[in-house]
Amino acid sequence: MLTRKQHELICFINDRLNDSGVSPSFEEMKEALDLKSKSGVHRLISALEERGFIRRLANRARALEVLKMPERGVEPKKAAPVAAEADNVVTLKPRAPEPANDVIEIPLHGRIAAGTPIEALEGATMLPVPAALLGSGEHYALEVAGDSMVEAGILDGDYALIRRTETARDGEIVVALIDEAEATLKFFRKEGAMVRLDPANRSYDPQRYRPNQVRIQGRLAGLLRRY
Repeated sequence: MLTRKQHELICFINDRLNDSGVSPSFEEMKEALDLKSKSGVHRLISALEERGFIRRLANRARALEVLKMPERGVEPKKAAPVAAEADNVVTLKPRAPEPANDVIEIPLHGRIAAGTPIEALEGATMLPVPAALLGSGEHYALEVAGDSMVEAGILDGDYALIRRTETARDGEIVVALIDEAEATLKFFRKEGAMVRLDPANRSYDPQRYRPNQVRIQGRLAGLLRRY
């Protein structure tokens, strides 16, 4: 089941695609649904994407395609159904709208050390990010401080775009909260009964902790660099 806002949004997107072949901008979606910010639009888009109703085309900020509609018999104009996934769903042929430059705002939670852990900061500052850099799920940003991840291409002053999650696989770059007080950006490894956090700089040593000392707060989803 979709929420009322999710249903309104997919219908609005579908109508616009049928009328012009181009999906609406985040600003147009925000106004159409009477939302206060584009972040609300991003959350709705992510929810529809996770449920398989729409998908974003790679490297295109505004390129959305409707894969299925939420009600049986609701068939978009000019789009022929190809298969039914369920009794109450019609699956549609994909289309390729024209790209545009949409941005969304995600929370910026201070600075995070890429070297020695520093105290994790929380704040209400928002960072505008190109929507194409983010996939599904909830995201936040951290400003990188330090040079211990330079060999992974993560530099001091970069903005790390983090997808919220509490789990990680071996070898992923994560935000790890240590002893509920300090956060760091490192490669996550399991080493026997210990957790090892590896830098990407030969000048730094790996950090080892007991599992109950480390809490995963997210995985690296992308980087934003200003020149």
